[in-house]
Amino acid sequence: MVIRLREVNEKVLWTEKLSKYFGGLAAVKEVNLTIKYKSVTMLIGPNGAGKTTFVNLCTGVLKPDSGKIYFLGKDITGWPSHKIYSEGFVRTFQIPSPFLKLTVLENVLASLKSDAENPVKAPFRNFWVKKEEENIERAFKILGKVGLEDIWYYEAFKLGGAQLKMLEVARALATGAKLIALDEPIGGVDPAYAGDILGYVRNIKDSIDVSFLLIEHRIDIALPFADYVYVMDRGGGNL
Repeated sequence: MVIRLREVNEKVLWTEKLSKYFGGLAAVKEVNLTIKYKSVTMLIGPNGAGKTTFVNLCTGVLKPDSGKIYFLGKDITGWPSHKIYSEGFVRTFQIPSPFLKLTVLENVLASLKSDAENPVKAPFRNFWVKKEEENIERAFKILGKVGLEDIWYYEAFKLGGAQLKMLEVARALATGAKLIALDEPIGGVDPAYAGDILGYVRNIKDSIDVSFLLIEHRIDIALPFADYVYVMDRGGGNL
């Protein structure tokens, strides 16, 4: 018997009249946006519309001038990035930044909690070896969901653009994230592989208790994979 902790229509993240000004410029102006549980929500709009600024506000990179941000029922307005991250709201960036000399598997393991890093437990192998074995098993399951399980031994610098994007998603999943913001996940990727990336995102959403917020310009490719779409223009957002 499977018991879901949240209903499908429950809100994971929502904002109320969220605003950010830079001098006299309204980068984000009274935006009301809702992301539902187990959904893919896409944020589109022209360059300079305020999309990345909006995500920066929600993830604690910037502090809003007014308005509220709620995540999993908590008011996280003005929280620092590390605290929001620890609550389960994780983001990726347009340019992937993995540990280039580590393998694909090692990059994912680096995002998993490990007792081997505990200075008290580290000298005593029996305290952490089982956890490490469980982490390796979990990492391979995550790699299977993003299509990287067969190249787990590749160093990250050997990966192609699409594979690097999926490695970023894998690392975000390894943290136990409940919401992942993807900044242009198919930006700079060969169109032949762009649909594959979004297909993996869609399948992950359907199989794991995680939601996605996508910032994307290539609407023609991304739109079929989205459950909800918000359009931002000159700082404002609408569904």
